[in-house]
Amino acid sequence: MSHESSTPPTMWAVASSDRLKMLMERTGTGESITSRALADAAGIAHGTVGALMAGTQRAVPEDKAKAICAAIGVDLLVLFIPLERAGRAFIPSQATA
Repeated sequence: MSHESSTPPTMWAVASSDRLKMLMERTGTGESITSRALADAAGIAHGTVGALMAGTQRAVPEDKAKAICAAIGVDLLVLFIPLERAGRAFIPSQATA
């Protein structure tokens, strides 16, 4: 029996909705990506991408954060901040830039 199955996934907060939008304008390939194309490429709901862009949703599970970053072509820590470190909840303030 795996201990991993009973542990909830680590949640990751988008560092800034503006940063997400900027990275979508110029992905790792130099191309732009729409919110629908990002959702399709990451295998997540379009509403999730829209909510992250609007700032109405801050956090997603680790697998979704990694899928978004892979679709954009950036490292995880460029766009997301882990909400838990060493068993303690960490809630970053929203970037205002």
